[in-house]
Amino acid sequence: MLKNRKIVVIMTDTQRWDMVNSYRETGLSTPNIDRLAEKGMRFERAYTTQPVCQAARAGIFTGQYPHSCAGWANSMGISDNTITIGQRLADSGVHTAYIGKWHLDGGDYFGTGVCPPGWDKEYWYDMRCFLEELTDEQRVTSRYMRHMLEKEYPAELTFGRRCADKAIQFFDNHADEDFFLCVSFDEPHHPFLCPEPFISMYKDFVFPKSLNIYDTLENKPDYQRVWAGDTLHNDKDAIEVKQRFLFGCNSYVDNEIGRVLDAIEKTAPDALIIYTSDHGDFLHSHSLIGKGPAAYDEIARVPLIYAGKGIPPGTVNPHPASHINITPTILELMGCDIPLTIEGKSIAAELADPSVRTNDHVFIEFGRFELDHDGFGGFQPMRSVFDGRYKLSVHLLSSDELYDMENDPYEMNNLINDEAHFPIRDGLHDVLLQHLNDSRDPFRGYYWERRPWRTDAKAATWEYDGMTRQRIEDERYEKRRLDYATGLAITEAVREKE
Repeated sequence: MLKNRKIVVIMTDTQRWDMVNSYRETGLSTPNIDRLAEKGMRFERAYTTQPVCQAARAGIFTGQYPHSCAGWANSMGISDNTITIGQRLADSGVHTAYIGKWHLDGGDYFGTGVCPPGWDKEYWYDMRCFLEELTDEQRVTSRYMRHMLEKEYPAELTFGRRCADKAIQFFDNHADEDFFLCVSFDEPHHPFLCPEPFISMYKDFVFPKSLNIYDTLENKPDYQRVWAGDTLHNDKDAIEVKQRFLFGCNSYVDNEIGRVLDAIEKTAPDALIIYTSDHGDFLHSHSLIGKGPAAYDEIARVPLIYAGKGIPPGTVNPHPASHINITPTILELMGCDIPLTIEGKSIAAELADPSVRTNDHVFIEFGRFELDHDGFGGFQPMRSVFDGRYKLSVHLLSSDELYDMENDPYEMNNLINDEAHFPIRDGLHDVLLQHLNDSRDPFRGYYWERRPWRTDAKAATWEYDGMTRQRIEDERYEKRRLDYATGLAITEAVREKE
């Protein structure tokens, strides 16, 4: 069984799976992430828990789904009884440090600048810390792309460079210890700031079109047509995916990742490295831009690579994986117990042997994009399940989707009402309903079951299934919950409501 007491997580923001060359050769340059893939295991079908910045990070760093830890929209602080991986490992004698975008404190986009429990305060460096190092003029300059064209923009004024510098400093000082370090870049997220030669690298570059750029969203949920708006009627033949600054920043963050990898190889060559991104970007696929309440691969599928001692180099893992697996995997690799409140499974066995499959299904969800802003569609509840071939998405306020990813990888043909696929659809629906109950989804109820296409759904009742589902205590941090009927400690967390 693999064990490692030196682990590094490197993550980016808004880096689509196919913006990494080792996943798909598009003309984008990511040599450093590619060399990490050559050294380790690349997961071909990895998914975020929710394609929004905070919610994705909630899944990664708590091991709980966004709906379980109250992290289901940007600018929402996670529950005060949620213990992050940093605190768990610090309490087990591991030196933990977090450098970069955090997004779990309930502050604005930049964060609060306050180090959460468990992480080393000396190295804490969220985006608020970065901005407070700048002058007012530099802060404003750092939020607008045009400044890169007006005069030379130095790497030293980018968040990515300063995060990489602090990570290198950490390795110089602590590589001999048991450690867990996260380096969380904001790049290539807007405002896409980067120095030359990256600003000019993709000046005339056109990203290859996917077939689903031609998606007219017929037979798709109506909210997606609202989301697309006037762009739905654009001339698809005329569309060119030209994102000079995004793609330049994509290669720039790869460059900074390379600096971090070089430092690891020099100071801690046996460390295990996990690389991923929080979510992707549509880039006009399905007539949509940005990210939001959908489970399409362009935004929900993420790059995921594990590399380190004991992991077969250059392997491609075809099995479904999820961000929800990261925390329990780290705990197992570190030799720590995995508490019952952790909702994901460890995939440590897969890292040693890619023929092992851990996840029968992975789950994707959506609640709200942003608490502070009225836009982005508002409340758009979605729950999705993927079994490695078929993907079912239930949209509580709209219609639903089923795709055969083997025969329809661009997710153009919605099979939700295709009779030949009713058994597959209903089977995945049953799995999804059970997941809502097992994870104590606060939005669970009869309405998820009673979809227009589910002819055998049970009648609606106010009691639904009549069960009580108390949170199982986190043995190290919580006392056992008490039974409302008796005041005594519960013996079963899931039971019929008295």
